Amino acid sequence: MHDLQIIPIPAFEDNYIWLIHNNKQAIVVDPGDAEPVLATLAKLKLTLDTILITHHHHDHIDGVPELLKLHPKTRVYAPTLENYPFRHIPVSETTQHQPTALNINFSVLDCAGHTRDHIAYYAKLDDGTHWLFSGDVIFAAGCGFVPEGYYTQAYQALQKIAALPPQTQIFCTHEYTLSNIQFALTIEPNNEKLQDRLIASQQTRSLAQPTLPTNLKLELETNPYLRCNNHQVISALHAETSDEVSIFTEIRKLKNKYNS
Repeated sequence: MHDLQIIPIPAFEDNYIWLIHNNKQAIVVDPGDAEPVLATLAKLKLTLDTILITHHHHDHIDGVPELLKLHPKTRVYAPTLENYPFRHIPVSETTQHQPTALNINFSVLDCAGHTRDHIAYYAKLDDGTHWLFSGDVIFAAGCGFVPEGYYTQAYQALQKIAALPPQTQIFCTHEYTLSNIQFALTIEPNNEKLQDRLIASQQTRSLAQPTLPTNLKLELETNPYLRCNNHQVISALHAETSDEVSIFTEIRKLKNKYNS
């Protein structure tokens, strides 16, 4: 068994900044706000060793300069395909790095779609634990907003995630679960696992607890964006094609209208 712990730090209205620690050093993922991170580091008496950035949106990076000011030895990893207003080590899918303080080997997945520079960080620990820090590529029962022209890339990014081991824990960065499940039920109202997930998630949120992390097995069973080849999904859309990118695109556009 490993001695690492992962905790969600709430930020803004619905963000989670994930913090990994071994009771001494810490890694944080997508710190859009420095204040709650600094408070957690102080409370747990941790040294900030590494920052992982998945993409350039402000709610994922705005806390970095302040964290570096107070923790100047911290290493920052960020996507190669974007410029960032702080010192960092550019990484892409061809890169592996090892935050030595916590002895975790991360693989980087290029996951363009939500943004052109989006990446995710995947780790397999010695005890067989699998972690994915996915930013906004995938959410519990959902996926991130996709700009026009990026639907193929977003679908391909999700397929990379779908190919990971089913026990992979997915640490995404927004508490959108209830809304995503409610939308997914408009696509698959008879999906019993989805119905059960809604009840469980409602109970979790009633206790003010995060519904995250999720896991890939559950997403494959309930996330419509990973079920584009499912006949019930295709039938619900009254689609004239079974092309999976087209199905994905239609689902994502329906979700845009559902939110509005």
